[in-house]
Amino acid sequence: MRITNDIRYIGVNDHKVDLFEGQYKVKNGISYNSYVILDEKTAVMDTVDANFGQAWLNNLKEVMGDRTPDYLVIHHMEPDHSANIANFMELYPDTTVVSSAKAFAMMKQFFGTDFADHQMVIKEGSTLELGEHTLHFVAAPMVHWPEVMVSYDSKDKVLFSADGFGKFGALDVDEEWADEARRYFIGIVGKYGAPVQTLLKKAATLDIRMICPLHGPVLSENLGYYLNLYDTWSSYRPELEGIVIAYASVYGNTKKAASCLAEELSNRGADVKLYDLARCDMSEAVADAFRYSKLVLGSLTYNGEIFPPVRNFIHELTERNYQNRTVAFIENGTWAPTATRIMKKMLEDSKNLTLLDAGIHIKSAMNETNMEELDALADELTK
Repeated sequence: MRITNDIRYIGVNDHKVDLFEGQYKVKNGISYNSYVILDEKTAVMDTVDANFGQAWLNNLKEVMGDRTPDYLVIHHMEPDHSANIANFMELYPDTTVVSSAKAFAMMKQFFGTDFADHQMVIKEGSTLELGEHTLHFVAAPMVHWPEVMVSYDSKDKVLFSADGFGKFGALDVDEEWADEARRYFIGIVGKYGAPVQTLLKKAATLDIRMICPLHGPVLSENLGYYLNLYDTWSSYRPELEGIVIAYASVYGNTKKAASCLAEELSNRGADVKLYDLARCDMSEAVADAFRYSKLVLGSLTYNGEIFPPVRNFIHELTERNYQNRTVAFIENGTWAPTATRIMKKMLEDSKNLTLLDAGIHIKSAMNETNMEELDALADELTK
């Protein structure tokens, strides 16, 4: 695939993977992206997952022809991008490996060698001259590992963004960018909003015409749309006014309350998303909780605690710095309801949350008082 006159795509699509990073469902697979810059000297930008080494090397040979690479640039040492460094160096032993000092330390851990005789250690402000193309390196620690660098090609005005601006989904699948990019960002990078904000400030000083990430499509049009979404996600601001109701239920009574609330909110014109946390894709529920401005958590009291799927969901939120939202609660308990108190306690260290006093307090099954509470909560959430 031709990216520009001198930049070619040599990545691969993975439709065999069922769980990315062992936890995220990827029904449309994922891509592992790698690029080649063809100039007086040639630079290969990252490798791919271990399962696709030969396919990647074949792609590389097809693009390179009789030439041999001068540089292998490693932006990120996570194995889905670095697994074929040793295989590459066995095939092209005279290549110079270009990466950060922290990346070379990780390289030795992964491969038992850091290719000391073929190293070029780069840092913030380093450059690599290829001929007409010059790569300018920008440190991006904790986006989302500490060794990460991104690079900017000043000729074609391309940002090689490592995991930044990536998404789930293979490149041979046509789907909207935002939903799978949001799920990818919140799940994988979401904890590191502050480092992403730092990187965005650095990127704002560059004339970027194209973004080449390590997952997902090359972005070449309407870049402001993608940059604005990244700014929103990394600053933990809601994208949309709306309400996520996330609950779990054993005998259906908590589910009934959540469903009735969703109906009442919809009748009032609210944008509502309803998730059964015991059955849904947790990463989708988490992503929507960050997408929308308000959240209702519903749980029964279980072993003096809250129901495990709800506890896990709240942990997923707080681990990713959930903040700047309004939260309400539905609780159920037959003899000693404690769910609301426990859910509030789990959120007590989260920044700038408005925890509503209005809520639904069920004892076993919904009654007339609960319907009045539901009506009042719907009013409070939509006023």
